[in-house]
Amino acid sequence: MDYLAIKWLHILSATLMFGTGFGTAFYMFFVNRSGNVQAMAVVTRLVAKADWWFTTPAVIIQSLSGLWMIHLAGFPFTSTWIVWSIALYVLAGACWLPVVWLQLRMRDMAVAAAHSGEALPARYWRYEKVWTALGFPAFAGLLVVYWLMVHKPA
Repeated sequence: MDYLAIKWLHILSATLMFGTGFGTAFYMFFVNRSGNVQAMAVVTRLVAKADWWFTTPAVIIQSLSGLWMIHLAGFPFTSTWIVWSIALYVLAGACWLPVVWLQLRMRDMAVAAAHSGEALPARYWRYEKVWTALGFPAFAGLLVVYWLMVHKPA
């Protein structure tokens, strides 16, 4: 596969990863503020699916295509912009993995509450606070990675 084809995959996967992440975070954040347990059950279930169907493959493709392009372009892996890109990507991943775990637990609690007609447990709201807090460094880190990929500063 040539460099431009890999670059296209890299850009597409970056778009899917960031877009799906931002979109699902938007819907989950606001549905949680609605207090509508039925809606929360639906949205948390769809957020979990979107992460599995779109974000996970994009994260894998993003990593592999980025490393492949670095190799093909002959950039040293010790270039400052590459070191920072990888570090921030790892930071985003370190935030995203617990977020996925939290989303799955929140989905299960929301579905159970919707079926039983009971209120969400306090644990749901503790998880929601951690989920929200982890989203900020992940998104900020990825925004900087985007900037680094485009500008490749010396």
